Amino acid sequence: MAQVKKTEVRQALLDSAFHLFSHKGYEDTTLAQIASEAGVSTANVYVYFKSKLEMLFAIYDPWLRQRIIALEEKSSRVPDPRRRLKLMLRTLWQDLPAEHNGFANNVIQAISGTTSVDGYRPTLLQWVEARIAAMIHDAIPAERRRVLSSSRIAHVLMMAFDGFVINHHLNPGAACTDGTVNAMVTFLLGHANVDTPIRGSPK
Repeated sequence: MAQVKKTEVRQALLDSAFHLFSHKGYEDTTLAQIASEAGVSTANVYVYFKSKLEMLFAIYDPWLRQRIIALEEKSSRVPDPRRRLKLMLRTLWQDLPAEHNGFANNVIQAISGTTSVDGYRPTLLQWVEARIAAMIHDAIPAERRRVLSSSRIAHVLMMAFDGFVINHHLNPGAACTDGTVNAMVTFLLGHANVDTPIRGSPK
């Protein structure tokens, strides 16, 4: 007879996993520890999740999507292209790598030793890169769009995001500098009039 899944048990497991991942890290957290903190047996975990990796992405996927959507909404209210790009890069390279005790580093730990056979799919990364590419396209002037591929730049920015996540893990006090952010913004804007409000943006 199949076991009945209970929403509250699944959520208890996710809450337990988030707490342990945030404080111990993915590699040092076991399914037994997650189950114990959630008040269920280790065997019962497999009723809800196929693996620790699946559990991690059940947390990380909505966590990251919510933050990217919030970034889109916030940046849409910023008319100046330079300020808009700075907001995007500071969020990606400074804020998110440090949030919740460097929670994003758990994903780096998890996927560095996995393959598609283990259940990893780049769906979330592709979604994030598409949203970042759209934000870049909306912020840079037309002449820069002709020489820069927003999708390729977004891919580079997310690869840099991974690096800053690892750097925060290794050196918690050493965040990406504003100088690095400013240099990338200048590269993206080129020699355009960076103080010109984006067409259609609120004044």
